[in-house]
Amino acid sequence: MALKEKMKAPEFALANQDGREVKLKDFEKKWVLVYFYPKDDTPGCTKEACGMQEYLPRFNKMNFEVLGISPDNAATHRKFADKFGLKFSLLADEDKKVAKLYGVWGKKKFMGREYMGVNRSSFLVEPGGRIAKIYPAVKPDIHPGEVFQDVQKLSSSK
Repeated sequence: MALKEKMKAPEFALANQDGREVKLKDFEKKWVLVYFYPKDDTPGCTKEACGMQEYLPRFNKMNFEVLGISPDNAATHRKFADKFGLKFSLLADEDKKVAKLYGVWGKKKFMGREYMGVNRSSFLVEPGGRIAKIYPAVKPDIHPGEVFQDVQKLSSSK
């Protein structure tokens, strides 16, 4: 079943870069961006993560949490977070269970080669746990700014 806006966001529990379990329901009174990315320390993923970090002080003032999810393990996430000074949770979905649950694990194509991987997508979850907005095929360089604008608009209309 494909996820749609206004649906309850699927619950998950994954280890972050510190090995601590993070659950979506831990943030039920906050706005949460659940963003899926393919791999730590690659050009597009670095651009997106650093953009999220740049917006983090503004997000924090808006009762907003950022959760990045990829198939990398917690140790790789720790190196990535340390290298770029990332202060939000990067969650390890090594078995791709959450990526599949959210419908972002699928066929990809690069230089004529097909393979399975994470399709860069995000889900903006409102307080209470419903999906407020889905961002398919995210562009890493502009995504943090568009999320910030959307949260400003959506939170002021609630």
